[in-house]
Amino acid sequence: MQPIPAAEVGRLAQQVLDRVGTVMVGKRDSLELVLAGILAGGHVLLEDLPGLGKTLTARTFAQALGLDFRRLQFTPDLLPADVTGSFLYDQRSHDFTFRAGPVFTNLLLADEINRTPPKTQAALLEAMQEKQVSVEGVTYRLEAPFHVLATANPIEYEGTYPLPEAQLDRFMLRVSFGYPEADEELNVLRRRMVRRREESEVEPVVDAKTLLRMQAGLEEIEVEDSICRYLVALAAATREHPAVLVGSSPRGSLALLLLSRARAALAGRDYVIPEDVKAVTLPALAHRITLRPEMWLKRIDPVSVVAEVLAATPAPVSGALPSHAGGAPGQRPSPVRSGRLADLEDDLLGEPPYRSTGLRG
Repeated sequence: MQPIPAAEVGRLAQQVLDRVGTVMVGKRDSLELVLAGILAGGHVLLEDLPGLGKTLTARTFAQALGLDFRRLQFTPDLLPADVTGSFLYDQRSHDFTFRAGPVFTNLLLADEINRTPPKTQAALLEAMQEKQVSVEGVTYRLEAPFHVLATANPIEYEGTYPLPEAQLDRFMLRVSFGYPEADEELNVLRRRMVRRREESEVEPVVDAKTLLRMQAGLEEIEVEDSICRYLVALAAATREHPAVLVGSSPRGSLALLLLSRARAALAGRDYVIPEDVKAVTLPALAHRITLRPEMWLKRIDPVSVVAEVLAATPAPVSGALPSHAGGAPGQRPSPVRSGRLADLEDDLLGEPPYRSTGLRG
């Protein structure tokens, strides 16, 4: 498979974002994070309040990327076989045949994933990590590309089950959209009146094969050794923070690497700079750490802890980066300001609408 150069990957990615933007109003930064997760070959958890476009985002990205799309509504009575598939007796052949479940697709929307018991949630673990499912001792490979976009409600706890740490760790990043601005919400109403129907569809920009070539193109993006050390230092710092009970696993630093490459490609660059890392650190690491129980009483959430780690970990100096990093040849990249913790957090991720409730961020 011939990889697509980084500059072309960036051009196609911006076209995809523009196409998705015809349906999703505003929140360009959050949409870029979702697309970065897909380009990096990972899975994305969309955790936000009801009615903020989580399901619409997944469906629209599937259309713009030309992917086969299936939606699976997670409910308390959902069984693992309803996800992976099962063997059924065929009266014509007098034998059992395998009926594939909805996981056999390119982009699976796991809607309200926290409404099903952990046993059913575990049915996705093998698919998300090994890109295969095992049913009654038989292993079936999933066709590439395969991505899971899961939605979860952060404030409803009745009838829900918390996602196990192993499940959360398999999501490359967690994204929140937040409430739209007044002008953006007004634009939503105007578009609905112009459309004259509830459903919205977009034409594909690429197809599944092109997406695979775009993902292969990310492997050509240069990552300096100083950047790799920075990634490891960020993940290690979450394990040493006094408020953290369980820090990020090595899968977290790997997610930082892949997402940083995707952010570089979105900017049309074939090299990673510290700004790429900083832009993805909060959504990539915040859901991978477990705080000490007493931290919840103090209303300290994982996002603020990771933001503190990010502010305290020194970034590589400009001299350690390629001479062309940050602009024309010979130019050094402009440093990222390090202001107050709250400013840094808002700049990188935005203010989640439920931050003030003290619930898990």
